[in-house]
Amino acid sequence: MAGGPGSVIPPLGRLSGPDTVFIGADRGALRLVRQGIRPAAAVGDFDSVNKEELDEIRSGSDRLIRVPVEKNETDTELALLEAVAGSPRTVTLTGVTGGRLDHAESAMHAVFRMQRAHPGIRFRILDRYNELSFLHPGETKITKSDQFPYVSFFAFSEKVEGVVLDGFRYELQDGLILPGTTLYTSNEAISEVCTISFQTGICLMIRSTDA
Repeated sequence: MAGGPGSVIPPLGRLSGPDTVFIGADRGALRLVRQGIRPAAAVGDFDSVNKEELDEIRSGSDRLIRVPVEKNETDTELALLEAVAGSPRTVTLTGVTGGRLDHAESAMHAVFRMQRAHPGIRFRILDRYNELSFLHPGETKITKSDQFPYVSFFAFSEKVEGVVLDGFRYELQDGLILPGTTLYTSNEAISEVCTISFQTGICLMIRSTDA
């Protein structure tokens, strides 16, 4: 949980399960504590909270990891590194959209780097209206979702070759997604389970809703 605008953060009850571990990045830790969730770790320089709020975070978290303000990594990236250290199956990052675009872009690139470095872990950015994830070459199964009915695909940093879309409203055989193209925006899942496969590149998948 990062400290971005609360208006687009999904209900945390949807994210919580018996194996869920919450980690707060900077002011995101305060948000968790005030929602009755005890973070396993609160990470950051905490320059966005005052002393009383920091004390609240410290007493409401299992661990407080405070780092200098001047550093190479963002607080969100440090929280992602803390999450990866626990060898999770999935890492969900929220609280990074709906506000400053530079923070959102920074978070997207951090997740991109993490996904490349840890292909066995599923990373995603989630808010009330969107789910973003990065796909590696090969086949990925996508379950139809009433929450996020629209599915878009983009090339991230390099072209995506040999794209096959099966089970979507607009299917594709041996397609090519180039950086900068918008051709593959707003597709829809028709089958209960759809697939995308491709041979080279990294594909950014965005699942969205109009609601």
